Amino acid sequence: MKICIVGGVAGGASAATRARRLLEDAEIIIFEKGEYVSYANCGLPYYIGGIIQEKADLLVAKPELLINRFRIDVRTKSEVTAIDRENKTVTVKNWNTGEVYTESYDKLLLSPGAEPKKPPIPGLDTEGVFTLRTVTDTFQIDEYLKEHQVKSAVVAGGGFIGIEMAENLRERGLEVVIVEFADQVMTPLDKEMAGILQNHLQQNGVQLKLNTGVAGIERQGGELSVNLSDGGKLSAGIVLMSIGVAPESKLAADAGLKLGAGKSIAVNEYYQTSDPDIYAVGDAVSVHHLVGGFETLIPLAGPANKQGRAAAENMLGGTCTIGKGIQGSSVVKVFSLTAASTGINEKQANANGISYYKTYIYPQSHASYYPGATPITMKMLFNCEGKILGAQAIGFEGVEKRIDVLATAMRLGATVYDLEELELCYAPPYSSAKDPVNMLGFTASNILKGDMPVFYVEQLRDLDPTQVTLLDVRTPMEVSKGAIPGFINIPLDTLRDHLDQLDREKPVYVTCQVGLRGYLATRILQQKGYTVYNLSGGYKAYQMYQGAGEIKAEPYLCYQVE
Repeated sequence: MKICIVGGVAGGASAATRARRLLEDAEIIIFEKGEYVSYANCGLPYYIGGIIQEKADLLVAKPELLINRFRIDVRTKSEVTAIDRENKTVTVKNWNTGEVYTESYDKLLLSPGAEPKKPPIPGLDTEGVFTLRTVTDTFQIDEYLKEHQVKSAVVAGGGFIGIEMAENLRERGLEVVIVEFADQVMTPLDKEMAGILQNHLQQNGVQLKLNTGVAGIERQGGELSVNLSDGGKLSAGIVLMSIGVAPESKLAADAGLKLGAGKSIAVNEYYQTSDPDIYAVGDAVSVHHLVGGFETLIPLAGPANKQGRAAAENMLGGTCTIGKGIQGSSVVKVFSLTAASTGINEKQANANGISYYKTYIYPQSHASYYPGATPITMKMLFNCEGKILGAQAIGFEGVEKRIDVLATAMRLGATVYDLEELELCYAPPYSSAKDPVNMLGFTASNILKGDMPVFYVEQLRDLDPTQVTLLDVRTPMEVSKGAIPGFINIPLDTLRDHLDQLDREKPVYVTCQVGLRGYLATRILQQKGYTVYNLSGGYKAYQMYQGAGEIKAEPYLCYQVE
């Protein structure tokens, strides 16, 4: 068996080593057009920031290891330029020597990854304009920053790479502006959640220009002049283009292989392309979304590694089907904050016609009485049957472990009712007796069982104060610091004494600070015969929507009830 692999990073290297473990006598060749194989591409920004200090630490597996331990023929600076499917050969160019030759294969694996998007704007080839994808890119950016003593940067794009590079350039002492064409950073998050990150970025000295794109770049003296889509200009010592990635599918397309979503390489559940002897994995392929059921692109290292392992088994006659679906679990560090998500968000649900409920909670990272607890903002989407559709969380600690639990629950088909029953590790330094994941289950179950009918911030504009009662059950001190316009204030602890002041013929819409006291008020009023709804996330959710520009900030107006 002769296996040729195009691309030697996550998917390709994983497939090569798995194939060797399964078949000692196989001939395995990796073609990598760059200088390095199996490198830590997710760690590249942290070398720029000085967190990772040694170049060697970026190399997960050096060619020598693959050659000596696994007997894999590793050919760097070797680009596969064509595939002859009929004769089962590939054409290869050796960039070190200029030699062009052909190599035969029994099975071919394509793992070329994705390349940074380059919009058709003038000036992208100007000195000082970079993209970040490879180890070589990282070293070039590092050298440029040193040689030119760069003091400022414009980062085009507010996704994973853009956010991480902005942070690490700030760590290096640069003034940084993020220019993002969308109305938020980090699109895996919903807008009100992303607003938390946006505030944190600004608090750490990163300027944001949302709803704005880069229209052109030109050098003026020793600086770069960045022309913006809104007519403005920015001056910078370096520009990083990180507006997203596109699958490297030209090789497959030229060979006549079927393409999928976003011009990616189409594969089946075994990572087999439209040619049964050619497989494909990683950022170049389209995947089936585990939750939404749609075909999409999810360029993440974790799935790429698992896909490579599965493809190797399948090339050798197995039926490993990790291709059941991908849910897009991801995490990002933003200065001292962590943001993580899994499954679909509201934007994706709405775009694909998926009905959902949602719930917000704001737990502490561990028992509040144990020193050092910090808040987490959590959001979960679920459907009327209790299926978990997606979750998002932002905080200072304990964030990713909660999303990991939810991602596991989703993968195994658990419902929100199962979340109530999860037995998770508890000790005061680590969690609470009711873990935040349990709390999500409790609140979601209460919604579905009717114990806590809810409404959402975006529905506030549709409520007519003459037809409904708007009730804030926080303390007068809390209300004095900010309130939703039009709500009357009856503190929860005195609510039972003021029921006669609430019109039983009108639905009551309740809010508090985070939703808990609103839930308690809902239970009181429901049992007294009122039709009542609790604002999911309470006043804090309202503030999140205001901060994200989702609702108009209005003057303070809240009435005290004596």
